[in-house]
Amino acid sequence: MSYSEIAVFVTAIAAAGVASSLLAGIFGIGGGAILVPVFYQVFGLLGVDDAVRMHLSVGSSLAIIVPTSLRSFLAHRSRGAVDDEIIKSFVIAVPAGVIIASLSAAYISSAGLRIIFTTFTLLFGLRLLFNRDNWRLGNEVPGNPWRSMVGFFIGFFSTLLGIGGGIINNTFMTLFGRPIHQAVATSAGVGVLIAIPGTLGYIWAGWGNPLLPIGSSGFINWIAVALIIPIALVVTPIGVGIAHRMAKRPLEIGFGLFCLIVSIRFFISLL
Repeated sequence: MSYSEIAVFVTAIAAAGVASSLLAGIFGIGGGAILVPVFYQVFGLLGVDDAVRMHLSVGSSLAIIVPTSLRSFLAHRSRGAVDDEIIKSFVIAVPAGVIIASLSAAYISSAGLRIIFTTFTLLFGLRLLFNRDNWRLGNEVPGNPWRSMVGFFIGFFSTLLGIGGGIINNTFMTLFGRPIHQAVATSAGVGVLIAIPGTLGYIWAGWGNPLLPIGSSGFINWIAVALIIPIALVVTPIGVGIAHRMAKRPLEIGFGLFCLIVSIRFFISLL
């Protein structure tokens, strides 16, 4: 690659880092919905084999979510916005889902991961575009065993998607009457429960794969991770501040449209 091409790639990844970190703070998500498609494009342009390209994108996204979610969680918790009871009830269920998903990832094809990502991104986009504050399934978050089952579901699918689980957990909490700011703050903690075991799981799942590019440990590319983590640590608290000051509806619409575009892009790649 020429120096100009490398500069374009670095700039694209850095811009994705800024956007995903802001979203991590604003929505309590890990930013994977942005990072995964960006990584998928960049790794493709770098000539990474299609058989590991999606796995590498998802795994690298999870590794970046570790500091992003932790930073976001601590910032929200300092404001007293986190529901510690929900976090405690997810401590076993969410990592259990993450572990099963990590073990499964080694046996799922690249196309299979793209189908999962396409489907969920489409659903997320539609949910954000048509979301209404008065949508409710109940007035109280259900207890166990239902809560643990939801936690397992969040951990499992978030790990296959390379996301921090914020969109799923936000939906779960708000559908049962919790304020959006509390849902966002708590989702950041859920992201920590997903990203740490998920990163370790993707390292294990891809360990020794001969198709991986330089700088990779299993399905984690540390060059991409190293480019974004410093940005995430600086920018995420800014997103937290925005979350506590402004209306979310315009941002939800914008992010929803982005999700629909990404879903269409991945669907086309499957044809």
